[in-house]
Amino acid sequence: MTDSGGPNVPSGARQPPEYLAVGRVLRPHGLRGDLLLESASDLVGSLGPGSTVYLGEDRAQAVIRSLRAHGRQYLLSLEDSPDRSAAEARREVIVYVRFDQAAPLPEHTYYRWQILGLQVWSDEQQNLGQIVEILETGANDVYLVRSESGEELLLPAIEPVVLQVDLVGKRMMVHLLPGLRP
Repeated sequence: MTDSGGPNVPSGARQPPEYLAVGRVLRPHGLRGDLLLESASDLVGSLGPGSTVYLGEDRAQAVIRSLRAHGRQYLLSLEDSPDRSAAEARREVIVYVRFDQAAPLPEHTYYRWQILGLQVWSDEQQNLGQIVEILETGANDVYLVRSESGEELLLPAIEPVVLQVDLVGKRMMVHLLPGLRP
């Protein structure tokens, strides 16, 4: 339901970051300048030859020559990375795309920055608090909601629980399944 790293932001919603992280270079791969990329977002799948990416804190611009799956990671080849020594200089570098050039997210999928801070209301009109953290469990994300009194509630990010996300109104409507309340 959330993606860590699109352009479909309604007016009035919190402003998006300028750049979204799509992955981290783990190490060089082979002798031709290829990079082993660990994905940080589903956005990496929308990249291809000719796509522009931005590398590291200084956001150095680079153009993708090729990108292909390699087990759980990706092999990334950049036009300005002709050999292993050029690739070695990019070890541990974060790879970004510009937010305004990112592919739109699927329906009912949101960026983490869009979800964090939303006020959570039950379908019984009870203010449950604010989303302060998103926990990744593997099966689905879990939203940590903290009330003004400091009580915490864990809500699975699944359709029977999350009824509506209103980014403009900065609120989420949920249905509390039996057993979700302490």
